[in-house]
Amino acid sequence: MATRVPTVKQGTVDNSLVYVTWTGLLNGDDGTPIQGSEWATDRSVQFTGTLGVGGTVVLEGTNEETPANWVTLTDPQGNNISKTAIPALEAVQEVTRWVRPRVTAGDGTTNFTVNMLVHRGNPLRT
Repeated sequence: MATRVPTVKQGTVDNSLVYVTWTGLLNGDDGTPIQGSEWATDRSVQFTGTLGVGGTVVLEGTNEETPANWVTLTDPQGNNISKTAIPALEAVQEVTRWVRPRVTAGDGTTNFTVNMLVHRGNPLRT
């Protein structure tokens, strides 16, 4: 079990869009949490890769200063963002202080990539 560090890329000149990508998420891995509170408008998450036998990946959030108690986030319809079939793409309902993906089940072939697109409502001026 490992914690995978994401790559973070600015998507526009005014910094209003950011792309966050966690790769190589294997059975039992999680992603290094990113702070999500500044992304108070649109957020979407896409799951790709190899599911493996029984593979499941979730998107979690917490509002704690020091993240410890994670909760599975939901889509706008109130469904948990917990995927057992990929590729999958979901909007994220909650705005939380921290966000991370976590692989909760799978086998030796399970290998996920998680891509988030987040939008800042008040972009930074450049």
